[in-house]
Amino acid sequence: MQMTSYHDDEPRDLLWESCAEFVLTVAAGKRLIGKGVAALPVVRRAMHAGMVAVGKGTTNAYVLEELLGRPIEKGGYALGATLPPAGPPRERVFRGSVPEAVFREGQLVEGLTVQEAVQQMSAGDVLIKGANALDYENGIAGLLVGHPAGGTLGGTIGSVYGRKIHLIIPVGLEKQVCGGLEEAESVLLELGPQAQGVPSLWCFRGEIVTEIEALELLSGCGVYQIGAGGVAGAEGSSRLLAVGSEEQVQQARVVVEGVQGEAPFWSEG
Repeated sequence: MQMTSYHDDEPRDLLWESCAEFVLTVAAGKRLIGKGVAALPVVRRAMHAGMVAVGKGTTNAYVLEELLGRPIEKGGYALGATLPPAGPPRERVFRGSVPEAVFREGQLVEGLTVQEAVQQMSAGDVLIKGANALDYENGIAGLLVGHPAGGTLGGTIGSVYGRKIHLIIPVGLEKQVCGGLEEAESVLLELGPQAQGVPSLWCFRGEIVTEIEALELLSGCGVYQIGAGGVAGAEGSSRLLAVGSEEQVQQARVVVEGVQGEAPFWSEG
């Protein structure tokens, strides 16, 4: 898959005029990705004169908030989320229930599920589906599947290809994995009954949007990951370098300042 770059047409000398580095927590990264997805030209076109379906997921909850322009009960828009072994009860984190969101010409369509929506879509419409793992170098996303029919992806992927729907995969850089996802996918399939109780891994492709692509789009900078992790709340964080003209780097600062301080997805308070 050819990764999208939003600065390939910039003169090389402008790219190196200025730079800045940023540390984004996982929550700030999700907010940034949400803003980036909402600003994608293909999403803006479909929101204006087409259909956009947003599958459930923690990162997609932020995407939905940006499309709606208002907050939602994000815990009610999660699906199959990961919690620490000694963490809080699932029902405390993922409380509430928010229906799947489908937009037609920018308006929510009541009572229409994502799987139903793709049957009404045509070329240029948009399906937004999150992921559990990311093989960034190879442009492959991975989805953990427990449903025997493949869940949301299983019910939509045929229509994505058959109807030429634009598939967007919002996924944070903290979900990058070591090694190739396709090999891990094969191992799980070969295990058969021995893997009873372990979710399957489904590798799939689409337009991947991480913090990198989001910040590139929103600022015009070239963006590179130069570090990861931290402590005291920075666990899973991404350290990014933005390069570009003075104006572009200043815009990157403005964008990042707008997401810094984003509250964790869930906290005891």
